[in-house]
Amino acid sequence: MSRNDSAATDTTNSFIPPPPLLDPFTVATPRDERRLVRTRKLLPVGSRRRRAALQSTPGIPFEQLPYQCFQEARKILAADREGKLAQIAEMRKRIAHWTNVSAADCGGEYAKKGRLVRMQKYLEQLKILADINDPSIKKRFEDGQGDMNRPIYRHLADKQWREYPRLILMQRISQHHLVPDLSPYLNPTASVSLAFGRRKVHPGEFVDSRMSEYPGKLRIQVFDKGERLVTIAIIDPDVPDVANDKFTSRCHFLAVNVPVSPTHTSVPLVRLSKEKHLVHNWLPPTAEKGAPYHRLAVLIIQQEDPSTPVSLSDLKTHSNLERDELRLKKLFSSIPGTVVGVNLFRTVWDEGTDGVALRHGIKGSNVEFLKKKPEKLPYKKKDGSRYR
Repeated sequence: MSRNDSAATDTTNSFIPPPPLLDPFTVATPRDERRLVRTRKLLPVGSRRRRAALQSTPGIPFEQLPYQCFQEARKILAADREGKLAQIAEMRKRIAHWTNVSAADCGGEYAKKGRLVRMQKYLEQLKILADINDPSIKKRFEDGQGDMNRPIYRHLADKQWREYPRLILMQRISQHHLVPDLSPYLNPTASVSLAFGRRKVHPGEFVDSRMSEYPGKLRIQVFDKGERLVTIAIIDPDVPDVANDKFTSRCHFLAVNVPVSPTHTSVPLVRLSKEKHLVHNWLPPTAEKGAPYHRLAVLIIQQEDPSTPVSLSDLKTHSNLERDELRLKKLFSSIPGTVVGVNLFRTVWDEGTDGVALRHGIKGSNVEFLKKKPEKLPYKKKDGSRYR
């Protein structure tokens, strides 16, 4: 055998076929899950136990599973849903009727408006009750394939958020005293998650100064229908004021007229337009050496009128929304609204703080706070006669 034939044989034997294309519905091992995310940029669907079961079962649709009890239960649920749909149609007719009735026949404009609000609220409840027991709805929601334009999926997402993530958020708000240091009352109704690069920041977590040097990405999930305009404010209430021996606040980011809806949730701060949204661009959070940690509160404020944007030019020229000493009371006087979403992260002096402050021209980076040693009490000699 010649040398060329030997080289060709070695090349043929060393050929490794490419790995099979991974399916997000059937990957069942942690190694395959990581490879799926790395190669196809997809996340696994459903639980690992369910994906392992799908590997060994034929592709039968969920609604056609051959279980008699399951199919009989689906018939009962279908009949119940038909009854709810009939009630929805009847309620829509009643709302249309009372909308055309004059206010004098309803006992006044206030009574008519209250009646219509109650009827509309009951109509939304019927829409949820019509689908709340459907196993296909729950399956799609658990698989992350729910359509947030439908009331049932918004209801399930809101319930899931309130069961655990909101409890953690409220604990962090109380633990770090955002109430009353920042606002006398906070009742978030929208889920707000924050990420810097690929790292998701949990409420109250410490973030390295080099990671927060550039703007992060927000995911704002609202649970009621319709698009609205929100104001995004990131405020640090722990800026030391040495001259007056107190703490003051500083605004690290302020943007207005940001559209948000149940289906439009991603808000990359770096992509917000300077001409349409930005009042104050991103200022990297820093802390002084020796000072306690700084709390950075991320506030989502729903503007009062979703159809009328706030004039950005008026805010920049006539309002008193300076970056330093910005408080929520001053912010609400210029931008009326309600806080609907909150998040929180912390920063403390680290080895990258000086570099970040130098690159962005942040003052106070060369200041170091030292603990004041307590004065010793004067020694008082006790009377010796008492020991005799």
